[in-house]
Amino acid sequence: MHGVKRLFAWMIPRFDKTRFDVSLLSLRKKDFSEDKLESYGFGVYYLEKGKFDPSTLPALIGLLKRLEIDVIQTHGYGATTFGRAAAVYLGIPNVLHEHANLTDTPWFQKIPDKILDPLTDVAVAVSESTREFCVKGRKLSPKRVKKIFLGAPLDEFQPFMPEARRAARHRLGFEDDGLKLFGTVTRLHESKGNYYFVEAAAVVAKKIPEARFVVVGEGPLQPELEAQATRLGIGDRVIFLGFKRDVAACFASFDVVVFPSLWEGTPLTVFEAMALERPILSTDVDGLREVLVHDQDALVVPPRDAKALAEGMVRLVEDETLARRLAEGAHATSKRFGIQTFVDTMERLYEVLVERYRAQGRRPRWDYAKDFEFLEAPWRVPPARNTQREPEPVSS
Repeated sequence: MHGVKRLFAWMIPRFDKTRFDVSLLSLRKKDFSEDKLESYGFGVYYLEKGKFDPSTLPALIGLLKRLEIDVIQTHGYGATTFGRAAAVYLGIPNVLHEHANLTDTPWFQKIPDKILDPLTDVAVAVSESTREFCVKGRKLSPKRVKKIFLGAPLDEFQPFMPEARRAARHRLGFEDDGLKLFGTVTRLHESKGNYYFVEAAAVVAKKIPEARFVVVGEGPLQPELEAQATRLGIGDRVIFLGFKRDVAACFASFDVVVFPSLWEGTPLTVFEAMALERPILSTDVDGLREVLVHDQDALVVPPRDAKALAEGMVRLVEDETLARRLAEGAHATSKRFGIQTFVDTMERLYEVLVERYRAQGRRPRWDYAKDFEFLEAPWRVPPARNTQREPEPVSS
């Protein structure tokens, strides 16, 4: 299960069911993958519309009416366009949630983004670079964009005991307990910097004969990366495992977790690795640098620098004291980034939006500095939970 889909699986079941009835609406076709979100106990609805299908808007409005939705939260270009338009038509609040940190948007997105900005109640960005993309790329007014970090389900991602780690390694096919595993859980796309991971692996392999380099994930660059490993003479030491459902077991198996990214929003995987108390080597890029502090909970090196990556990898297996200290630091930091903290913050946001809409009978004039001040650093002081309200239908 990847990215935003994994976030929904973590997030939606954790809303207080006495106050919120959260459904997931997809504009696209039904999901027939093994990991169906329907299995998590919340409503999932599919409109089965194409990207530019003009019937999407009336179909979405009809579904929102039928479900009596009070607030809509949107993810992705199509959803943020049709979702915001539907919310305005129905007179309900809307939240734009952005995960990307690109430099521009497709031509077809520029016009609706410009038109819909003044009709957007609030936008949520997962990192500072994502906030910049919202303003510069998606043409949102800076005052509307609030940064809220995501997180991992800390109850599900707990450090493994030594025997459990050993068993996890064996399940992945690494039965030689003497191997040193350097691993990354990633998408095989340019932004993830896997080319530099493989290049660094060739350097480390010469110094540490027992090293193996594990890539968990899928993507279009896999053939190219496999060819690179073969060309560098380490084709048998770089192992591409593809998609793995048990991400926690993968991270627990690694002696060093590597994030060689070139640019990032804030990947969910970094929260997972931290919670599992693994030694982390990361590049110094946007979303990662907001979470990780060099020599406190990770070794941080420049991006696009295979030599620096290799040196960090070697250092973390040779200096066990350093590796242990950074792993413990990462685990301590992870406690600030639990998914429940994020959910608590979203619950409070939904309540503020719905209460103001109902009180005024129309879209309010927001004081963004005052009304949404609680969004700026939700991981520092988790919002109080109020259990005295009726459930509010929410669509994500």
